[in-house]
Amino acid sequence: MFLLIVAYLGGVLTILSPCILPVLPFVFARADRPFRSHGLPMLLGMALAFSAVATLAAVGGGWVVALNEYGRHTAIALLALFGVTLLFPSVADRLTRPLVALGLRLSGPATDAKASVFSPLLLGIGTGFLWAPCAGPILGLILTGAALNGASVGTSLLLLAYAAGACTSLAAALLFGGRVFSAMKGSLHAGEWARRVAGVAVLAGVAAIASGLDTGLLAQLSIGTTSALEKALVERIGMPMPSQQPVSAPQASVDPGGLMLTSTQPEPKRPSLTLPDEGMLPSLAGATEWINSTPLTPESLRGKVALVDFWTYSCINCLRTLPYVRAWAEKYRDAGLVVVGVHTPEFAFEKQPANVRRATKDLGIGFPVAVDSNYAIWRAFGNQYWPAFYLVDAQGRIRHHQFGEGQYAKSEQAIQQLLAEGGRPVDSRALVSPEGKGTQAAAAAEPALSGETYLGYGQARNFASPGGISNDRARVYSGVSALRINQWTLAGEWKVEGERAVLVQPNGRIAYRFHARDLHLVLGPSADGKPVRFRVRIDGAPPLTDHGTDTDAQGNGVIDGQRLYQLVRQTSDVKDRLFEIEFLDAGAQAYAFTFG
Repeated sequence: MFLLIVAYLGGVLTILSPCILPVLPFVFARADRPFRSHGLPMLLGMALAFSAVATLAAVGGGWVVALNEYGRHTAIALLALFGVTLLFPSVADRLTRPLVALGLRLSGPATDAKASVFSPLLLGIGTGFLWAPCAGPILGLILTGAALNGASVGTSLLLLAYAAGACTSLAAALLFGGRVFSAMKGSLHAGEWARRVAGVAVLAGVAAIASGLDTGLLAQLSIGTTSALEKALVERIGMPMPSQQPVSAPQASVDPGGLMLTSTQPEPKRPSLTLPDEGMLPSLAGATEWINSTPLTPESLRGKVALVDFWTYSCINCLRTLPYVRAWAEKYRDAGLVVVGVHTPEFAFEKQPANVRRATKDLGIGFPVAVDSNYAIWRAFGNQYWPAFYLVDAQGRIRHHQFGEGQYAKSEQAIQQLLAEGGRPVDSRALVSPEGKGTQAAAAAEPALSGETYLGYGQARNFASPGGISNDRARVYSGVSALRINQWTLAGEWKVEGERAVLVQPNGRIAYRFHARDLHLVLGPSADGKPVRFRVRIDGAPPLTDHGTDTDAQGNGVIDGQRLYQLVRQTSDVKDRLFEIEFLDAGAQAYAFTFG
């Protein structure tokens, strides 16, 4: 019950956030109608639509996001029609009969006290598809729980409580707006005028949402402090704070069929940890090759503490954990710790043993690595994440796991505790604090507002070039002059395949509007291995001091292998930026953007 109250209060505070602004025109468009028969059903529809979509989006994966995007487009069209009928009632008479009926139900005056609540309920559901409340601490906490623990009645109730809180604030605004509207009608006889103003406001809201102003310009107009208020509320009750980032990876990459988690912060070190028995260490058989070691087995590891690290070399989250894994392997090797890297590929090129051997050498990895190109060890563990740590005690039992970046102090404390249980106590006062360089440097303190984006049609999202993606055939694409945040385009002749886009002719380009400190792109040279030259621009100019480790100040670089390239590392304030990369030679292979 207490959590429901907290979720409700978090929703009430949403009225102070900029993301509520786009829905206000639709709320006030009903200010001239009775609240019970029109305002209340509309707010109920908004709450139900948001709760349903948020519940599914927390656990349902990419298909739910795509479904909600279709619903969003449908809602925009429906609400635009609603605004036109408010502004020009005569338009309804010229529409076809089904549209006339729908327009009259949505915009006609409420002359019958017993009029159906269907039309305001439908309007509320449509507005609910458009409404995307800011992911502040409380909503982030709810969605984190849903992602970690799966969908449940409790999760749905918390989301419904959050939506109910937001609708309570809107209801108060609607009742107040209704009184103002009544006063205007009584003193100025301005009913028709107010109707037209409402129509203009609705159309302006639709235009803002369709053009992306609801997530761009409107966010800059905020005068509220909802995040600070929510943070204070969460801290007051002593609940762990999630990241402010919208539902995204836990600073981790995820198996395409897996879950998306919210980032977590390292916990303060405690005197001891509860490390339950999570089952015996599965077989390590099935590796196609072992690097830096002969094949290891659970039996050969008995008597030692083992850290099994699932990673893949093009994953930025995996790269950022490597400094800690290497430091632990070195610090605790003589005390009996064995680090076992399990390299399970995400992209086809990561299955090639030569590529894995080269990456292992380039990354300075000296501990044993099992090349798990057939996912045999991955399936044996039932794993779904990159990176993922599993700690195994001297009796061969898994006692601790960690998915994604962060929680390094807790993981090291668990290592120390298991070594002590095995009769090899170590000094627990000092913890490692490695400083990674380049792609291995820690993520920015400010959460990235851009997330992993695939360029292959198998998982592509937010592609903005006209005509969409043509699967598995070469085609000339054209760019877009104005991109919304997290949209991207191709320009030039490309062939888009399931997991990559391949440049057919020289001078092809990719553009992406992003918000993050770092921008990385997984790239490969031409099929025959010939290097590909490229040039990077940020907001139309060379990156200068904001260049990444794989570009110079003028944005020049070369693709010499299939790996992750750091192209941007901003040194100034992080804000929305337009990234563009031009490939001067044909054959470039582009796989995925990642950010940090």
